[in-house]
This record gives sequence, C-alpha cells and structure tokens, in this order.
Amino acid sequence: MGSRFDITVVAENESIGNKYIDTAVAEITRIEKLISSWDPNSQTSEINRHAGIKAIKVNSELFQLIERAIGISKLTDGAFDISYASMDRIWKFDGSMTEMPSEEKIKTSVSKVGFQNIILDKAKSTVFLKSEGMKIGFGAIGKGYAADKAKDLLISKGVPSGIINASGDMNTWGKQPNGKEWKVAITNPLDKNKMFALLPIINGAVVTSGNYEKYVNFNGKRYTHIIDPRTGYPSSGIISVTVFAPKAELADALATSVFVMGKEAGLDRINQLPKIECIIIDDKGNITRSKNIEIDKL
Repeated sequence: MGSRFDITVVAENESIGNKYIDTAVAEITRIEKLISSWDPNSQTSEINRHAGIKAIKVNSELFQLIERAIGISKLTDGAFDISYASMDRIWKFDGSMTEMPSEEKIKTSVSKVGFQNIILDKAKSTVFLKSEGMKIGFGAIGKGYAADKAKDLLISKGVPSGIINASGDMNTWGKQPNGKEWKVAITNPLDKNKMFALLPIINGAVVTSGNYEKYVNFNGKRYTHIIDPRTGYPSSGIISVTVFAPKAELADALATSVFVMGKEAGLDRINQLPKIECIIIDDKGNITRSKNIEIDKL
C-alpha cells in the first residue's frame, strides 16, 4: 500500500507474539492484493480496466468496501470519493510548479471523477464504472481498512491487547501490560518534532492527516496536496486533522474529508456523527475540537 505498518501485540512470550504479528502481516498482504490499483492482477485493477465497457464481478469483501466508500461520499457531499483516482495529476508539490494550472485544466482534471457513476449490483456482486477512463483507488481508506481487518483477526485469535499503526492510522484494543490505557500523541503540525497533546484511546482508532509538508504558494495563498475531488482545487485553511472513530477505515476517510470540506463544514458534519470526534488545526495555528473531546495539552 506504499505505507509502513507497525504492529504491537501483548503476548505471553516473544515467540507467540511474533506468530501473531506474522498473522497480521499476512492479512494486510492479502488485503493489498485485493484493493491495490497498482497490482494488475487485483480485482480493483480489473474494474478500472473495464471502465465504460462492462461490469466486473468481485468478491463480497471488495463489494462491501466499495459500498461503504460510496456511503461516506454521500455523507460528505462528495468531499470523499474513491473515483478520485480518475484525476489528472496537474498539481505538483515537488517544487517544480511555477504557476497555477488554468481553470480549464483544473476543470478537465476532474471530469471523470464522480462516485455517482460507480454502479453496484448487489444481487450479482458486480461493479461498473460508467465512464471510459474512470478509475477507483483506496488511497484514503485502504490502510485504515487493512488495520481494522488485522486487528479483528488478532482479537479472534485471542490476542488481548495491541496496536496496529498504519503510517499514522492508529488502531488499538485492550490495555498496556501495566493495565493503563494506550495513549496517542498528536503531532504539532507547526513543529513536527514536538507533540501538542496526549490522548487516551480505548478500543478505537485515531487518524491524523497533515499537509504541512506538501504545499505550494500562489498569490499569497497556500494550496496543499489534498485535492477536492469535486472541483480539482487543493484544500486550504487547514494544516492538520485528527479524527477519532471506532474503526480506522472511517477515521481515515473522514480525516481527508474534513480537509476538503473546510473547518466549519467539517466540524459541523463530525458533530452530527455518533462516536466520532476530531481536532482541527488551521494554518494560523488555531486549535478547534468537536463538542465531546477533551485535550490534555502537553
């Protein structure tokens, strides 16, 4: 998935612990083969290859993941959209851009994006992308999903406690060996070598998305690497979003969505969702949090 996974388990001894970790790694590898759009043999690649041509039969696991992704698209008014993979990458955040792309280029770049054009047939378990050249990708949900699946598998094997860290997507269960809750440090986006808060996390997931490293400045405005799939324009105004949720898959998708929706709209949407909380840091360094969260500042 192009992401580092760190797996921690509480076990009777190192040998048993290593077996559990190997089990989790095998599960993550299995999911990668299912959802990777880079693997030409994956069902996801098969769907993309036949865009505008025919529906592709997929297994129930992938079908349900796509179904949930579309549900999140509806929930976020399209701020989250797995058909973002259809976008032309006209924005460059490697220092090579000297001017903004034209309005026409930006509009064209998202012309094939639209979750409404992902057609699902539950009875036949098929997925059809209506437009030729359309693609789906799981970059904003895949590693969270893999972390959830690895966690569920380890719990089913009797592992009492642990952490799956999917490149910052933290998924925990149980408690530390000393009986205390797992705690997650939130990075200070204005100084990534420092933390600004430490929060307990009990059998849930926390995902932080930051865009303080990849951005460009044009006409005095900062544009970041998280692109609005509806407009083709990069998000602005927010530099870090941390989302707490029961599942890493949902936290992963919502963290990206809040960036795109903006602080006010994003916070309003989070406050309407049960068991979901978030912390937003804007480009002025202001910290905003959802209504039910308490922060122990460091």
